[in-house]
Amino acid sequence: MAPAGIREVAAHAGVSIGTVSNFLNHPDRLSAAMVRRVTDAIEAVGFVPSNAARQLRMGVSSVIGYLASDIGNPHFGEIAASVQSRASELGLSVFIADAQEDQGTEDAHLDAFAQHHVRGLLVASHHPVEERLALLRRRGTPSVLVGQRAVSEEQPSVSVDEVDGGRQAVAHLADVGCRTVAFVGGPSEIVQVSARLAGAERAAGERGLRLREIPVAERSVAAGREVGALIAALPRESRPDGVFAVNDLLALGILQELVGRGVRVPEELALIGYDDTEFAEASLIPLSSVSRRHRDVGELVVDALFATIRGRSPDRLHRVLKPRLMPRRSTQGFLST
Repeated sequence: MAPAGIREVAAHAGVSIGTVSNFLNHPDRLSAAMVRRVTDAIEAVGFVPSNAARQLRMGVSSVIGYLASDIGNPHFGEIAASVQSRASELGLSVFIADAQEDQGTEDAHLDAFAQHHVRGLLVASHHPVEERLALLRRRGTPSVLVGQRAVSEEQPSVSVDEVDGGRQAVAHLADVGCRTVAFVGGPSEIVQVSARLAGAERAAGERGLRLREIPVAERSVAAGREVGALIAALPRESRPDGVFAVNDLLALGILQELVGRGVRVPEELALIGYDDTEFAEASLIPLSSVSRRHRDVGELVVDALFATIRGRSPDRLHRVLKPRLMPRRSTQGFLST
């Protein structure tokens, strides 16, 4: 049985096809009574409007795209939920794509979004992406860069001061008494990683700490476990007494392995992560972290995108948010020697 169309709706409601078309595209042109009449007919015949067809006719999409660098990281999932909430308030839908931290996958998703004529893009990338976004912008798809401050004065962005976040993390470890700090992160080509390292180096220099780097190929719990095993295997006098992991996933993996191998956290080693995901606070030993969570981030990025769509600049072209230190048990109680 073929699905019901607008002809069936019109026949059931006893109105013209043009009236049903107005209901779908220009409901403001109909009286409240007529809207109710057509609505009842739609429900009765089981008609499902086609947003895609309507967008082709009107030349306007009601969909925006959100491209996450790694949706498996709870931080990006939180942004997605915040974006969806704000977009829903505006009567919009959000298509979400996961680049899986792969530049080729990211490019493919950007192509797909452009081919589907989304109204605009929110792009959370770990790669240099501004040239690609500029090309899409020239072709009619505006965007906001999320989590990375744009260099171009034509590219709106909403980001966090990652240098200050790295500085806060290492300064906190100095404040609790650490003297030798390991920075665990990578790859260094990722803008956010290099910025947090720069902040860590600044704090180490200001506080007279020794800072050593432990590079990792990925920022995952599994990679953290490998680092935790490496640190635990060192003689106590050779271990760092503080660890700054570039995200909470790494930090949680390090924590699991250290505790499992008998290293007392925080008494012997203070540990801090980054992102302040819900898993940080819920850990068996609550994890200190640097928070870049902001309740209104979805509103900020969606509103910035729509200011651009309307042909005007956002209130602030490059909005840079301040991170906040969230001290918890994993650093509170360190026993300096």
